[in-house]
Amino acid sequence: MTTLFPNATTRTSAPYRFDIVGSFLRSDAIKSARSACSCGDISCADLTRVEDEEIAKLVARQKAVGLHAVTDGEFRRTFWHLDFLAGLDGVEEVDAEKFSVQFKHHNVRPKTLKIVDKIDFSENHPFVEHFRLVQKIADGTEVKFTVPSPSMLHLITNVRATDYQPIPRYENNNQLLLDDIADAYIKAMNIFYKLGCRNLQLDDTSWGEFCAEDKRKAYQERGFDLDQIAKDYVYMLNKIVDAKPADDIAVTMHICRGNFRSTWFSAGGYEPVAETLFGTCRVDGFFLEYDSDRAGDFKPLRFIKDQQVVLGLVTSKDGTLEKREDIINRIKEAAQYVDINQLCLSPQCGFASTEEGNILTEEQQWAKLNFIREIAEEVWGK
Repeated sequence: MTTLFPNATTRTSAPYRFDIVGSFLRSDAIKSARSACSCGDISCADLTRVEDEEIAKLVARQKAVGLHAVTDGEFRRTFWHLDFLAGLDGVEEVDAEKFSVQFKHHNVRPKTLKIVDKIDFSENHPFVEHFRLVQKIADGTEVKFTVPSPSMLHLITNVRATDYQPIPRYENNNQLLLDDIADAYIKAMNIFYKLGCRNLQLDDTSWGEFCAEDKRKAYQERGFDLDQIAKDYVYMLNKIVDAKPADDIAVTMHICRGNFRSTWFSAGGYEPVAETLFGTCRVDGFFLEYDSDRAGDFKPLRFIKDQQVVLGLVTSKDGTLEKREDIINRIKEAAQYVDINQLCLSPQCGFASTEEGNILTEEQQWAKLNFIREIAEEVWGK
């Protein structure tokens, strides 16, 4: 019990009152090793050894800052999403003239995805080994594992793409595509679960796009029914959640409006998707970007059912610490729509959605997490 919120309580399962989105700034050692490996100066095995050493340091630092669940910082990835999606059976990463979305002030290396065969997930997917390694490094501490949402594969290949040509299996059969994607994720979830995963987060920028008036207009002009697409994406998510191997695994979703070198590509409140997403999606929790007016107000939270809502009130895009009073007041405001014990606190996004990372220092990154922990303890108790 705290004086700020007399009814507030701590929480012992994911998502936690003090939580993170997942990615961390890459260390100099990681950057050097990845560059050397790409140039052929060191072997893949050498790179893995460096990654293991740096992830071990990162995990120790996460434990020290008080996190209940730790991540590998996405240190083994180039992109937060493409690495996983390109590793699915039936998907290829291909070069493109430009990245599929345009960030403010920065250009991303032009890569995209193409569906070339039946979508599936195999045990030889690189992320299976990634989980094994971080689970070993965590040494008994809960591991939070982050992968892109299934919506992202459909969005990138079918919606953002202007030249999508379905393979024969999916021609005139979008429902089969949705089911194959969901089934691939169910296989992945089951494999991760057997290896010990009890905290799985699906990262998603599709909803951020569907919140943006300009992007909604552009997609609608191309003939897309965004309301139906939203229902399709919730269908996939619910199919995955309903197939959870047991109740002791939390499946959450992080929603973002873009995060590359401290920039973004979407703006707009959650209202256009709130009733469909918050009202019908059965994930255990939503990690919601709420660090700026680009995300709108808290009114859309009125559609939340029994999910936890992790408020991303502290930005990961720069190192300036917010004012404690401002964060407390915003939690109070959100609590007008969602019970205080359905609320948690985290950064608005990861600190490095791509290997380049956001524009802040490692010291500022950890100061942000200390700041969030202190506020979470003040609001919900230790």
